[in-house]
Amino acid sequence: MSGPGGVNVLDLEPVSEDFLVEVVDGLSSSPRSLPCKFFYDERGAELFQKISELPEYYITRTETELLRRHGSEMGESIGANAELIGFGTGAGVKTRMLLEHLENPIAYVPVDISKQRLTDSAAELSRAMPALDILPVCADYLQPLQLPKSRRKPEHVAVYFPGSTIGNLEPEIAANFLRRVCRLCGKNGGLIIGVDLQKDRAVLEAAYNDRAGVTAEFNLNLLVRANRELGSDFDLPLWRHQAVYNERHGRIEMHLISEADQTVHVGGAESHFSRGEKIITEFSYKYTQEGFVRLAVSAGFRLARVWTDPQQLFAVFHFTIL
Repeated sequence: MSGPGGVNVLDLEPVSEDFLVEVVDGLSSSPRSLPCKFFYDERGAELFQKISELPEYYITRTETELLRRHGSEMGESIGANAELIGFGTGAGVKTRMLLEHLENPIAYVPVDISKQRLTDSAAELSRAMPALDILPVCADYLQPLQLPKSRRKPEHVAVYFPGSTIGNLEPEIAANFLRRVCRLCGKNGGLIIGVDLQKDRAVLEAAYNDRAGVTAEFNLNLLVRANRELGSDFDLPLWRHQAVYNERHGRIEMHLISEADQTVHVGGAESHFSRGEKIITEFSYKYTQEGFVRLAVSAGFRLARVWTDPQQLFAVFHFTIL
């Protein structure tokens, strides 16, 4: 698919049948769940952009500030003549900041499930950096992928995974994903990754229960999308957003809570909900620095550098191959 600015998008976007199967499976499981990767339709991507600008949501601005302060160090740590593969890089603002600090980057391969956001950000970056080979891929990066090859051969591969999205994966799945990234990096490659750190419960819960209600709208938009694309009959006023911090597991748990006894139909399947029953829509694990290093080392990485803010809210790690 060719997008604006002459950028060609390799379109491996999950089809509606995949969405249907995963929604039906999630609603029939115990506990009930919906996959958070489907948050990012066009409206969901717009809402997440609003979330990133909220006063309570410290993650985006803290990570951006780390790039602003330490981008040159990150670029030096990654090294020259790299191909940068970006997973879930969204609007691409942070990626551009990183690319500007790389010496002679060979290519940039962004992989994102939101096609519109991917196309727009790739086109904008192409206009800003016309000499860079940009090869966007619309896909679920948690699945095995055959990525396009750049015209010039890079000396090494650097994978960039910003935004603490690694926290949305259960630790075992995160470890498997990191092992796959390790293989993708190959000899002399590395991973630069944003990780949200453990902190006070009040700070965390405020970030996911903002006063303006944008996160609630973002969460409920998953049901809006299911109604539109799958013909389901979720009654939106009968669902409420809630996010709580589970200290024992070190994770934010985002739910949609049924406000009444009700029945929902999706793709011929029927799901009965009692008042107060929850659908899990997202986990967001928060790590200690030491805990995340252990996870990465178990996947085949070794720590090269770490940058964090003075309040220890967030960290950006650079790992190389063991």
